[in-house]
Amino acid sequence: MQILITNDDGVEAEGLKALADSLSEIGDVAIVAPDREQSATSHAITFHRPLSVKELGPRRWMVTGTSVDCVHLAVHKLLDRRPDLVVSGINRGANLGWDVFYSGTVGGAREGMMLGIPSFAISLELRDEFPEETPLDFQPSARFALRFIEFMKRNSLPARTFFNINVPGLPEDKILAPCFTCQGVRIYRGNILEGTDPRGDKCYWIGGEVIGREPLANSDIETVEKGHISVTPFGLDITYREALQGLSGLDL
Repeated sequence: MQILITNDDGVEAEGLKALADSLSEIGDVAIVAPDREQSATSHAITFHRPLSVKELGPRRWMVTGTSVDCVHLAVHKLLDRRPDLVVSGINRGANLGWDVFYSGTVGGAREGMMLGIPSFAISLELRDEFPEETPLDFQPSARFALRFIEFMKRNSLPARTFFNINVPGLPEDKILAPCFTCQGVRIYRGNILEGTDPRGDKCYWIGGEVIGREPLANSDIETVEKGHISVTPFGLDITYREALQGLSGLDL
């Protein structure tokens, strides 16, 4: 089995290494990942400048671009054969609810699906109750990725579907059974920092924080909060069909 791994935390990220080590048990793993953090790049692809690629070792490349760039380059140029699977992660931090519209991790998996390759993204939640310096244990997530691949191989899955997996940031013996979930709704508070650059010009730093969520049964957010692994199926059609039905009788 030929497995392509990417991420948005960069080629040296601990989660990427844990994922590669785990999946090498069942397949021939190739790593094509950004040279630096590409968080919040969503589905960006680089058209307006050339990309540099450096081979770091056997079947391991570093790209000066986004997660989507990495998958695109891997499939169309770098690999000697088309991968059977694309896995993006393990991301440092959850990608829940509306996070997925910003996430480069999810973008990498979406690009795999758009190229006709079974794909999933996997992320590890950072729990607020644990100190920031607490070492992250990516092994439970890496082991679940292995289990999920076996699930994919055993079952006939819907066409044009990829998956977004989120693992609770808990000790392994506290993580509960995986569940299929829907996408939740996170509420953000914008935070724009204003400053002055070295030339004296005004500049801005875009930030923000999660301040809540809308209650939604079986959502990825609530499922992970309860300690379960969340597995959300995604497609490309984001048409709001209830709105379409309501608009259909109006004179445009």
